[in-house]
Amino acid sequence: MSLATYKKKRSPNITPEPFGGKANEENLIFVVQKHAASHLHYDFRLEMDGVLKSWAVPKGPSTDPQTKRLAMMVEDHPYDYRKFEGIIPEGQYGGGTVIVWDEGTFEPIEKMKGKAAQEKSLLKQLKSGSLKIKLKGKKLKGEYALVRTKGMGEHAWLMIKHDDKYADTADITKKDKSVLSKKTLEQVEKTSDNILGEKPEKKSADAKKTVAVKKKLKKKKHSK
Repeated sequence: MSLATYKKKRSPNITPEPFGGKANEENLIFVVQKHAASHLHYDFRLEMDGVLKSWAVPKGPSTDPQTKRLAMMVEDHPYDYRKFEGIIPEGQYGGGTVIVWDEGTFEPIEKMKGKAAQEKSLLKQLKSGSLKIKLKGKKLKGEYALVRTKGMGEHAWLMIKHDDKYADTADITKKDKSVLSKKTLEQVEKTSDNILGEKPEKKSADAKKTVAVKKKLKKKKHSK
């Protein structure tokens, strides 16, 4: 595993994004984060080797086997990132709003016992450029394939839904709320306290200063 690229692009002093975490669940986890950055996309992340292997899916996941979604592999993310929701201001890496659009567990399609054996198989599949997995999420369920493509760059993959009982032609991305906060991106943008570069004590001090100024102005107005 390697988080070197992730850490190089961020600073723990100015971002609320997690930098660590240790996998402690009995099953492998996956998460899909909807991210309104310079372009809206969905970050699809799979736990492997102690980190989250990650792909940016511009149009989001599909439940239609006839629809192949481009998925660009990006840097590994820390395990604790699976619960991250918040706001990254413009000008910072990945600036925009993030929600946890879906989460759950996953496993290889080929049945095998034990997390260690599953992980070993998945890492081998990842290296070969063809991952076949079964998702058990709140929105995404059933079998999917991630296949590395040729002619679109070394990081380009395709995310494809298998034709099983969970296949559906309806647009799953219409379900636009976070599975954690039950809020949309727009609602999180308006209400989130998890903002890069804004520590709670600073925000509290700023709030008190604003109240004091308002009181002063009000008092001055009434004294006229």
